[in-house]
Amino acid sequence: MILQALVRYYRRLCSQGAKGLSPYGYSAEKISYAILLSREGRVMDVADIRDTSGKKPVPQSLIVPQPEKRTAGVKANFLWDNSRYVLGVTNTSKLSAAEKAKAEQKTRAQHEAFKTLHQQTLANSDDEGLQALLKFLAAWSPESFTAPPFDKDMLDANMVFRLDGEMTYLHDRPAAQDLRARLLSKDADVVVADCLVTGECLPVARLHPSIKGVNGAQSSGASIVSFNQASFRSYGKEQGENAPVSEEAAFAYTTALNYLLRRDANNRQRIQIGDTSVVFWAEAADAQDAEEAELTFASLIDTPPDDSQEAAKLRTVLECIAQGRPLRNIDPHLEEGTRMYVLGLAPNAARLSIRFWETETLGEFAQRIAQHEQDLRIEPVPWKTAPAAWRLALATAPSRDGRSKSDDISPLLAGELMRAILTGGLYPRSLLANVIMRMRSDGDLSGIRVAICKGVLQRERRLGVNPQHDKEIPVGLDTNNTDTGYLLGRLFSKLEEAQRAALGKDINATIRDRYYGAASATPASIFPMLLRNTQNHLSKARKEDKKRSWAMSLEKDIGQIINDLPPELPRSLPIEKQCKFAIGYYHQRFAYKGKDVQDVADTTEPEGETV
Repeated sequence: MILQALVRYYRRLCSQGAKGLSPYGYSAEKISYAILLSREGRVMDVADIRDTSGKKPVPQSLIVPQPEKRTAGVKANFLWDNSRYVLGVTNTSKLSAAEKAKAEQKTRAQHEAFKTLHQQTLANSDDEGLQALLKFLAAWSPESFTAPPFDKDMLDANMVFRLDGEMTYLHDRPAAQDLRARLLSKDADVVVADCLVTGECLPVARLHPSIKGVNGAQSSGASIVSFNQASFRSYGKEQGENAPVSEEAAFAYTTALNYLLRRDANNRQRIQIGDTSVVFWAEAADAQDAEEAELTFASLIDTPPDDSQEAAKLRTVLECIAQGRPLRNIDPHLEEGTRMYVLGLAPNAARLSIRFWETETLGEFAQRIAQHEQDLRIEPVPWKTAPAAWRLALATAPSRDGRSKSDDISPLLAGELMRAILTGGLYPRSLLANVIMRMRSDGDLSGIRVAICKGVLQRERRLGVNPQHDKEIPVGLDTNNTDTGYLLGRLFSKLEEAQRAALGKDINATIRDRYYGAASATPASIFPMLLRNTQNHLSKARKEDKKRSWAMSLEKDIGQIINDLPPELPRSLPIEKQCKFAIGYYHQRFAYKGKDVQDVADTTEPEGETV
């Protein structure tokens, strides 16, 4: 199902002439240099074609003949490669004498493989560019690398060729493309079988092209389909024969996936949640309908944190869904029946793990995401737009100086959270456990963390899976709520307020900083001591004229909450009650101070790679 949908998507992109999409037998690779040859095969210059607009040069993405899969052995690429294959040189400056000798021996073998491939392939070509390459290879000696125009920065970088004075690379010349097509159909060991993707009887791909761009996977690429050990094989079949996928289908699905995973600032079809790289695409009869569906879906699952025009559109979509109006009322190109595909990939050594695969109509996904937003809703609202899934996952990571790192997110949590949002099912219990643990350890009761507590409990109640949730989880302050956990959270907030009333706002450490974890888990051991200290705080506040009425009001509020509590405080609170403790604390603290909500609003941003 996954491969079939990707193949269809590749064909749709081809029919639309999508920019940067590779034709059969080619792929986008990172190239740093172009060697300029004379027609006699002499090196005239080496052009640095890297992008230098940023802080440091980065390779340019060029469409070149698809690279060989080098899981083992020495295999040369056609008309391009790194300096080890092309020039027979590599960087050995940091190697020991033994390692250097071994690296040089392997590099010589790689360069010979490059020469042999092109001498055999280009021998009968009359194209002047390809003949110039043959002459270059015949005359080239690795010792020549020490002289200009070569320098050490070129070591191990990928490079291509072109004739001096021309702008077309050798691999783009018509003669080179004809030879490439012949090479693709020349495999003597080809096995023909019914393709599992297309159902046609075609040559089977022995090795599938690599998939690049998944965070944490090998930089050279990884595979979804691969068989490299005897335990994975059956009936004597080798490698790709165990799951026959045609060469063309294998190329199509990997090219489509690499296109979706491309690292491009304008790519809205990919988001990162923890270790999970999420890609999605739409399938519609009209290309514009599909594009609009993809943009809308991107806004729904990766909501912008600011109050931008895109955020305004998102709110309009969610309001439209809540009122039961069709999406085409917002945009005539938005069709609720447009089929959407969402794929989550995670690294797993040389292979990729499928974290989740969900397919549904745009309308159904929109309904589920809107319900997700409703489940999380808490007042006062601690965000300008409902948080994206990656921000929710980030709230489970340790908070250091108000910041969290995406690398600290639990690997399995990201995929489970995204699946729950897309399917409308239960949030993972690990989400709740992680949030509670973090609040107890660092005392950071951000608005997002409290909203997660509320969302998990609310969804369990709505789906009827937890009999303990017999009452609606309150969105805002509920003074009639008699749940012990909720009341204790409200009481803790009032005790903290009494401390502030007595000591002022500039306190080095409040009772939340010191006692929140213990108070929310084992209230009977902490609250008696806190109540005794509160009497001292209230007594001090009453002595100041400006604070006397405040102190009296606090004392009254504390008394009312205590009257609703059971005579004996519980020795411990289960995790559900700890959640309600956090919700009660949040509601009570900000019930009448909406302007102060930023004190606990989420301000964390992911560190490291931009997602």
